[in-house]
Amino acid sequence: MDIRGKVAFVSGANRGLGHVFVKSLLEAGASKVYAAARDISSIDIRDVQPVELDITNRQSVVEAARICPDVELLVNNAGYMKYGSLLSDDAAESLRTHFEINAIGTLLMAQAFAPVLAENGGGAMINILSVLSWLNILQSGGYSASKSAQWSLTNGLRDELRRQNTLVMGVHPGYIDTDMAAGVDASKSSPEEVVRLTLQALGQDQLELIINDKGQWVKQSLSKPDAIYLTARSS
Repeated sequence: MDIRGKVAFVSGANRGLGHVFVKSLLEAGASKVYAAARDISSIDIRDVQPVELDITNRQSVVEAARICPDVELLVNNAGYMKYGSLLSDDAAESLRTHFEINAIGTLLMAQAFAPVLAENGGGAMINILSVLSWLNILQSGGYSASKSAQWSLTNGLRDELRRQNTLVMGVHPGYIDTDMAAGVDASKSSPEEVVRLTLQALGQDQLELIINDKGQWVKQSLSKPDAIYLTARSS
């Protein structure tokens, strides 16, 4: 997909990766960008169309799709991450929240916007996933589980939406230098680099993008007897 002249919708657009997506799409020549967030007063980019959106609320999602009938590119960026042990007292509740936002929220967005994309020629959907779709490490158990589910949903949506000519891309970054990973002591990609590579891959109609070499290593290890998910000792 060529971004120039296209209409894009970005969830979680008020900060972090979503904020960079909105700016980069405008710079790439998108004719209109809908910037969605739960609190639209937090959106500070000029020349965008703010949209109030809670991806865990079906009515909110359906209304967003109704008032944005010209969307050709959907970026499912909004997400949630809370650190904690899988054995903690609040682990089950944390897991529910992770799934409600990261997995079910993505599904609700896809259901609402699939007809919009179809009406506008098919277009594309970008789902922001994670290398942790394939790896569950200490203190990130709920997040990783929800990202595994979101990855599987992305693969299912790709198959179902292919018939309406909608390209579905899954993007798997490692840690990104945003507020979400502020407490992580590890190498991080800049949000600008993640967005640049994503839009480049979109221009090539790529179905899956793994941002860095570590991510490639994790994915490739899945087919080996000593897959990294069996031996990981990360904190």
